[in-house]
Order: sequence, then structure tokens, then C-alpha cells
Amino acid sequence: MRIKRYDAAPPELDMTPMIDMTFQLICFFMVALSFDEADRSEKVRLPSSELAKPADAPFELPITLQLTREGTVLYAGEELALANLGSRLVNEVQVMERLGKHPADATVIIRADGDAPTGKVQELIQACQERRFEIFALRARQEQG
Repeated sequence: MRIKRYDAAPPELDMTPMIDMTFQLICFFMVALSFDEADRSEKVRLPSSELAKPADAPFELPITLQLTREGTVLYAGEELALANLGSRLVNEVQVMERLGKHPADATVIIRADGDAPTGKVQELIQACQERRFEIFALRARQEQG
């Protein structure tokens, strides 16, 4: 019995499904990832500190407030006067209570500009304490070297 040999070209792989799946994974991770840059603003320049160190673990219920050098507060993408922040914090408290959480369990992260008046930082903390927030984390830029 004679075996016939065919000089056929090697089989080609269709890469379309693999490219499609890769594109879908890239889209998924872009949507699913939380970017910390959303909590930062170029309007706020943190002061330097030798004692500054990164947090050991992410906070469970973080609320980021950024105090500019003019004394306004950046919260949820809006620039607010310090006097107008109270109503936004009340809304935050109401949402937390609906979820069965307490404001005392949340961590308020304060990013204050290095040139912001110290009194404004104290007013910001007091406004938060009036809405039953108790845990605060002040941010500073870690000095290199």
C-alpha cells in the first residue's frame, strides 16, 4: 500500500478570537480598576514631612477632602466653600446609615495644601466632627532621602 504525500501549506491559526478576547479583557480592567488619581488634584500641593509614610492598608470607608490654598474644599469633583461642605457631609452620613454603617467607622482623608491656613484645616475637621466623623488621616508628601 502506498501512502500519498500532500505538499499542503501548514494550517493557519485564526487570531481573531484571541485578539477579541484580549481587547475585552483590557476594557474590563480599565473599567474595573479604581484609580487613585481621581482622589488627587493638582490644585493641592501637599507639604513635605520626614514622618510621612504610606498607609499600612487601604481604609474601609474612605472619604477624601482636599483643602486648597484659597480655603475651598474639593469633594467628589466639586470645589465648595467650607461653609457649603456641611450639607454634602450630611448626604454622606445618610448614605452610610442606609448601608448600615456609622460615620464614626469612616476615615476622613484630608489632603491640605502646604500653603493653606492652619485655621482652615481645623475648621474642616470641626465640620466633619459635627457630622459624627471621628477618624482622620492627614496626608503629606514623603521626603526623599
